[in-house]
Amino acid sequence: MNTFFEITALNQDLLIYLVIDISIAIVLLGAMRFISGLSAKVNSTQELAQKDNFAFGISVAGSVAALGIVLTGAISGENAPSYWMEFVGMFAYGTLGLILIKIGRVIHDKLSLQRLNKTQEILNENLTVGIVDAAGAIATAIIIRAVLLWVHGLNVDTFIAIIAGFIISQAILLLVTRLKERQYAKNNQGDCLQEAFTRGQTAIAIRYAGQLISTALAVTAASHFLTYSPETLFYNLISWFVFAVVVTLLVAILTAIAKRIVLWGINLVEEVDQQQNIGVACVEMATSISIALILTALMA
Repeated sequence: MNTFFEITALNQDLLIYLVIDISIAIVLLGAMRFISGLSAKVNSTQELAQKDNFAFGISVAGSVAALGIVLTGAISGENAPSYWMEFVGMFAYGTLGLILIKIGRVIHDKLSLQRLNKTQEILNENLTVGIVDAAGAIATAIIIRAVLLWVHGLNVDTFIAIIAGFIISQAILLLVTRLKERQYAKNNQGDCLQEAFTRGQTAIAIRYAGQLISTALAVTAASHFLTYSPETLFYNLISWFVFAVVVTLLVAILTAIAKRIVLWGINLVEEVDQQQNIGVACVEMATSISIALILTALMA
């Protein structure tokens, strides 16, 4: 009989924790939509429902999905010692994730894609830029989630680790963008990748999205090899960056090999860069993400 009551009490506790986490998650996800409108200085309802701005919708969808990914990192693991601590922890991590996603978007705008006014292009209904924006947010969120799962507790050290992990993510994504720009220019007589996005070349954006997301997945692999400790945090973060660069290069090499096999007999530069073949670009994206998922799973 005592066992029955203990199980019942445990189930009630789990239900309350579930209600707390889900309630906060829904509120934050709803807030993300309106914050996206505020950051673009527009009414999100008008852009989505009246103007039918698909590019804005894709951008918002990317931000909402990114926040959802971050929140899974905040929810995962053991429940807090009390309902109040669960509320504080979930709200704090969720809010921090929301802020970092938006900061990451600004960094992506000002550093990675500095020749491109993403906000204005999205308001001009540039679907290609909407895809690029969503991919950047999701890639950032994947890495933030990995850091959330890596750290323990709710204190100053964990927040330092999360912010440092965020900085690492932006550095890696910037590096990948520069490498892809050079590759694109080499294959297209010096043409600019960012200008291709402005021209609305959707196939290139889809491929780029796959490259960003696969890179983010590669960066998360470091969390399986490094043990979180506040005393060795600086060393661990440096190691994470070095490890991330190595794994990113490994994923790029394996992806290039896999694409040659999966898309055997197809000239990718001609089909994607020149003819804007969205179908081939989607296969490229799927291949990039698949290789990154398989590699990180093996390392786990």
